[in-house]
Amino acid sequence: MKKRSLGINAFLNSFRSILNLLFPLITFPYISRVLSVKGVGIYNFANTYVSYFLLIAGLGIATYAVREGAKYRENKEKISIFSSQVFTINVYSTVIAYVLLLASLMIFGNLRNYVSSILIFSLQIIFTTIGTEWIYIIYEDYSYITIRNIAFKILSIFLLFLLVKTPNDYLQYAAIIVFANVGPNILNFIHVKQFCTIKLVKNTNWKYHLRPILIIFASSVAVTIYVSSDTTILGLLKGSYDVGIYSTSVRIYQMAQGVLSAILTVTIPRLAMLWGQQRLKEYRNVLSKVINTLEILVLPASVGLMMLSKEVVLIIAGKKYLNSVNSLRIITWAIIFSIFAWIFSDCVLIPAKRESKVLRNTVITGIVNIILNFILIPFLSYDGTSLSTVIAEGMVMILNGITCWDIIKDIILSKDVFYNLITSIVGCIGIVIICILCKIAYSNMIIEMIMSVILSVIIYGAILFLLRNKVILNVINNLKFRLRRK
Repeated sequence: MKKRSLGINAFLNSFRSILNLLFPLITFPYISRVLSVKGVGIYNFANTYVSYFLLIAGLGIATYAVREGAKYRENKEKISIFSSQVFTINVYSTVIAYVLLLASLMIFGNLRNYVSSILIFSLQIIFTTIGTEWIYIIYEDYSYITIRNIAFKILSIFLLFLLVKTPNDYLQYAAIIVFANVGPNILNFIHVKQFCTIKLVKNTNWKYHLRPILIIFASSVAVTIYVSSDTTILGLLKGSYDVGIYSTSVRIYQMAQGVLSAILTVTIPRLAMLWGQQRLKEYRNVLSKVINTLEILVLPASVGLMMLSKEVVLIIAGKKYLNSVNSLRIITWAIIFSIFAWIFSDCVLIPAKRESKVLRNTVITGIVNIILNFILIPFLSYDGTSLSTVIAEGMVMILNGITCWDIIKDIILSKDVFYNLITSIVGCIGIVIICILCKIAYSNMIIEMIMSVILSVIIYGAILFLLRNKVILNVINNLKFRLRRK
């Protein structure tokens, strides 16, 4: 199998994440004006309602399949057997999800107004299963995923402007969103034959697969509960206004986190393969590169977002949401903790088959997060919710780090990681100075923000270069090598 570049994959996956974030930013202003408030409400409720059944159908299969399947990807016969077994289990969980969904529609009469939208969104369940996107992640085929994603997103935007024109067109809107999100999965099932053969099988080897799948699923449920609890508790203790302010902070925070985590995602199958094949020296080498690279990206991204929080809120949400600026400044620090918590869990603990430890750490953090919300929200409202998120993410990072310390100790305590951190902190001081100077120099907010970003990137890169940061020097040397080859 052709070895794919982690750098190119990271770029493609980041680009795909940015596209997924831009899609709602393009469509929402149009939809909020065309659809009625009731229509938007029905759409959002149905989408959220179906997401719980998507979780049931998915179990922990995607994460588990990437971890285990990466070991077999160089053997078509073994990967075909493994993929068919996992796919069959996924089909069973999909059937269970549909049974529960249909039963809930018959039992709860107050869902009657949402039935049509729920059924449209429920198509995501079957198409997600058929899509078997975990195969493409195992084989690191991000070029296909990205091109396919771009094509369907563009087509969906055309369909949106063509078919959604009145307040009653919320069903068309729901169908277009489903088409954009999972329509490409039909192509996936056809295209997957180049990697392996997937079919329903009688022998699914339940005893081997089910326990780790259910543990990963339990972790997903725990994450969903503690992530959703912030908004739920804030709404109960304060009200819809506070939820709206906090939701704006979270949306911006998740956008930044999503772009950075896309870089991490592409390394997971490579690390899972190396660990599974016990190529531990190569594993530690790749993991060290991941930690060092994210170290010099996450810190400046967080500092930059904190410095430009007001401008970002005004551009994305408008003046009505200015109260979310402080909340965003607080929650921005959670990006650092969440990214490294994810490295320790998905790049170390899960490949090492310590998913039960991930579940334990997630449950402990979830309980602490809920308690903190009840303590902080009465006094600090949405700022308190942001603070509880930062503390929770910091706690899960520490717990995951302790749990895999025997594996990561040599990397974390290495001179390279320490010097990388120092150079990044010095570079971040340069970003703070640049942003302050731009606020003084430019009265126009858009120009101020553009110049702050451009000059911050330049000064940060220059500082790292002058301090001989190895990651930056390697990037420059690779660019020089490619230019010479051309």
